[in-house]
Formats: sequence, structure tokens, C-alpha cells
Amino acid sequence: MEPLRTSRTRGVLASAAAAITVLAVIGVTNALSSNGSGTLITTPEPPPGPVAMRMVGYGHAAIAVPKVWGTNASRCGIPHRDTVLIDDPAAASYCDLPRPPDVDSVELGTDPPSGFRVDETFTLNGVPAERRRTTCASDGVCWGAVGLPSLHVWFRASSSTSVGEVNDILARIEILPDRVGVPSSRSLDDGRDSTAYVERLRELGLKTEISTRTSTVYKPGRLVSISPSPGTLLSPGETVTLTVIK
Repeated sequence: MEPLRTSRTRGVLASAAAAITVLAVIGVTNALSSNGSGTLITTPEPPPGPVAMRMVGYGHAAIAVPKVWGTNASRCGIPHRDTVLIDDPAAASYCDLPRPPDVDSVELGTDPPSGFRVDETFTLNGVPAERRRTTCASDGVCWGAVGLPSLHVWFRASSSTSVGEVNDILARIEILPDRVGVPSSRSLDDGRDSTAYVERLRELGLKTEISTRTSTVYKPGRLVSISPSPGTLLSPGETVTLTVIK
């Protein structure tokens, strides 16, 4: 009977030793995970999902920008975070502010931006287009532009990140025959007479509704607000409400 007892004892000891080994491995794994020196088991991070985008434009020309971008997030026309600039009221003032690093932006205009030159021509969905190649200034800010003269729209992209960011932004310009971007009011003269703007909206296939208000400052007929705001994409036949001084 003694040999049988010894065999059973050895089996118990072997099982205990195996359990201790498993516990030791678990302890080492937890220790490695907790002290930051490594881990025996890694879980790969899921790939990032696609960036949500929104479209902004004038007339039938539009560009896609990330939804997280601001609108007119600038000081004296200088973006302080990623933004689209549409009829930016701050652009009229000037102050020598540096552009923060890693800030991207695109500005919509009805005329070529200052410094625009035609380095190449191409067609975008059948519409003639002009391109200014992207260049960088001494302050590290790079910019380029695409113009669609027949549609009276220019897109100026700038970045303190890289040349590639500017080119990526401008690559997202589209021609949308079934959509209409509320046009800019910058083309109006200093008096901001609403008559010409109403005619422009009608040319683009949008309806207008006039709301009036009184003023002791502005002359009658002056356009003071637009809803939806310029840059908003609508379907042909939708209504734009204009507030005009009566």
C-alpha cells in the first residue's frame, strides 16, 4: 500500500505545482500591465472611423469641410482654430496676429483672393477652373486657391500644418447641379442695396421673402441680415429670408 500512497501524493503535488505556475503567470501579467513596462496580451485599437463632413458653397460650387470645423472662427481675419470663413465680418479689421500652429481653413470669395495667380487651368465637372499652386511663407503658413470664374466663386485654403493639408482641402471642391449655396452679399456696393442681391438669388433658382425693420442709422433698402446664412446649401426653389430697412 505504501507505493500507492506515494503515487497519490506525487499527483497531488504535481497538480498544486501546476496551479501555482498558472497563478504566477497571471501575477506576472498583471504586474507588467500595472507598472507600464509591457504586457503579455495586447488588444489592437480599432481603426479611426471616417470624418463627418458638411458642404458649404456659393451657387452650384461647394466644398466639403469637417463638421467639427468652426465658421468664421477668426480674429481680424486670422483663424485661431480650424474653420471655414464665409462673409467673415472680422476680415474687415486688421491686426498683426500670428496664426497658431496646426490650424487649417478655407475661405469662400466672390473675387480672386489677394495674391492669386493662375499657375494652371483645368475643368471641374465640365466647369473651367483656375489653380494657384500652394506655397508657404516665412511664417510657416501655406496657401493655395482654386477659382471658378464663370460661377464667380473662389476657394482659398490655408494651413499652418503642411502643404499637403492645403491640397487635400482644395481637392474636396465639387460642382452640385441639384444644390444651391446661398451666395455672398459681399458683392453688393457700400450701400448694400438689396435689389441686386434679390436678383442674384432668383438667377440661382431660389425664392425670396422680405422682412422689414426700421432704423435711424441705415438708409431704406439696406440689407441687414440673410437667413439661412451665406454658404448654406439649399434645394432649388427653397426660400431665403432677407431683412431690409424699410
